Amino acid sequence: MTSQDNSVIYDFQSPQPDALSWHVVNDGVMGGLSKSKIVLTDKGNGLFTGAISTENNGGFATAKRSFLQKEVSQFDRINLRVKGDGKSYQLRIKSYEAQQYSYVQKFKTSGEWQMITLYFDQFYPIYRGTSLDRPNYDGKLMAEITFLIGNKRDESFALEIERMWLA
Repeated sequence: MTSQDNSVIYDFQSPQPDALSWHVVNDGVMGGLSKSKIVLTDKGNGLFTGAISTENNGGFATAKRSFLQKEVSQFDRINLRVKGDGKSYQLRIKSYEAQQYSYVQKFKTSGEWQMITLYFDQFYPIYRGTSLDRPNYDGKLMAEITFLIGNKRDESFALEIERMWLA
């Protein structure tokens, strides 16, 4: 596999896009009432949509994708081509699928198509909403990515995703 092949994390525009390889996990795992889904649009992009509810200690929704662990040390950032709704989201990384905590970086969408660049060394460790006293992401291994919305308020959301790649 070449560096270029290894750079693509997910491309919904690829010949065989598979939205079913993404899994939604909402706050219902803790009794919350938020709802979300990820589907393919007519244009072939991923669309992560739903409604966040803060009732019953809820307040978040995620769409995640696990994959064979990649060695990513030749890269230093993730680029996203997305169209959001003006809301803030998080991108989360795990080095190992079974890792309990994630490395997190927030990004704000503009309502237009945009390319967002997130540098590895700015992803900080977090577990169930609590920052950990651990180093930031070392950028060596990657096995899972997750989009999360949880802005501590009731709101609907829509994040359209074209592709994600390493650079």
